[in-house]
Amino acid sequence: MSLFRLTLRNVLHRRFLSLLTVCAVAVTVAFIVLLTLSRDSVEQGAKQGYGPFDLVIGAAGSETQLVLNTFYHIGAPNGNIPLAALDQARQDTSVAEAYAMTAGDNYRGYPIIGLESGYFFTRYGDTRLQEGSMYAHTGETIVGAYVAESLGLKVGDTFSGAHGLVQVEGSEAESAAGHVDDNAHAGEHGEEHAHDSFRYTVAGILPKLHTPDDRAIFTTVDYAWAVHELAPEDREITAVLVKPASLLGAHDLKEALDGSNGIQAAYSSQAVSDVLNAVDQGSRLLGMLTAICVLLAGISILLSLIAAAGERTKDVGLLRLLGKSRAYVWLTLTSEGLLVTVAGLIAGLLLGHLGAYLLKDALFAQAGIQIQPYQWTAGHWLIAAGAVAIGLLSSLGPAFRMYRMHPLALFKS
Repeated sequence: MSLFRLTLRNVLHRRFLSLLTVCAVAVTVAFIVLLTLSRDSVEQGAKQGYGPFDLVIGAAGSETQLVLNTFYHIGAPNGNIPLAALDQARQDTSVAEAYAMTAGDNYRGYPIIGLESGYFFTRYGDTRLQEGSMYAHTGETIVGAYVAESLGLKVGDTFSGAHGLVQVEGSEAESAAGHVDDNAHAGEHGEEHAHDSFRYTVAGILPKLHTPDDRAIFTTVDYAWAVHELAPEDREITAVLVKPASLLGAHDLKEALDGSNGIQAAYSSQAVSDVLNAVDQGSRLLGMLTAICVLLAGISILLSLIAAAGERTKDVGLLRLLGKSRAYVWLTLTSEGLLVTVAGLIAGLLLGHLGAYLLKDALFAQAGIQIQPYQWTAGHWLIAAGAVAIGLLSSLGPAFRMYRMHPLALFKS
């Protein structure tokens, strides 16, 4: 009988214990794979989130909140700033591009962002829309690919927004003519009526950009002014997205605006680094939990092989009396540990990527981070090598014990 067939027979003979060991290895590997994919996706998504806009101008408050709301559409804005801040940024010779943004409304939980259309060409280049055309008039919108897919929006559909960044219950169903209505509005009755009476038209749908912009609705900057019927002197904006001509220029503009008239200027990269540092702190805690899981998986393999060695003492003694070498006895036990480990490794890799696939929409909907469930990185090879090493090390103790015993002692025990 070949070594592989003998090993497979021994594993199947103790199905329940072998299955428990495989499950322990699989869960550990799946957890590590899912953690690795999530961390890589968070880091990659965070770095791609703000594009070339190294500086953002907004209301005084948390810099992190300002950047997360402006580029990742997470949380609420700090407030509004005078429209004059946009003019000041554009007049600065160190600024290559500056675009105004207004925010504060949503449609079915997806933010409605007023943004000058030049933003898309500056950030994404000559990106053609998936269908339709760029907005040109007040009330026209272009919809992120994820929003369009989730809500079934098409070019020509109309809808009403709601005040705030969270959709409240009470929305009406879409009409048969392809018009979408939403009566869930926060605030007083007059504000509800203002939002309900102002209707947006889908002019175009963005291609998949693989950034948080996929889960937002974009329209002209003046939409908020039109909804609330603001006079020119009362018009404000939420933020100014600045692409500096140089790093020195960004520094000079930040120094000129930061802290004046309730305005702050924040470095996008610095705020994102703060978020990533917080993520790293959480990753360390998860790393400790991972280490515990790895230890438990190794103990599970060790206990399984100790039990196998105890059950198979006479079998091993018989093999030795029939002329099998000590190396063969060694290999029968180590190969059993490796077979169980490799089975758990394969199952864990599949489970980890399946978990990433199932979580990708939820993660993107909440944070605009796109996890790549089919991605294979260098970390996967390290995970595989680590799992095999643990299986081998856990096998050495029981195998060495059987290796040292005399064949007659094995047979008589």
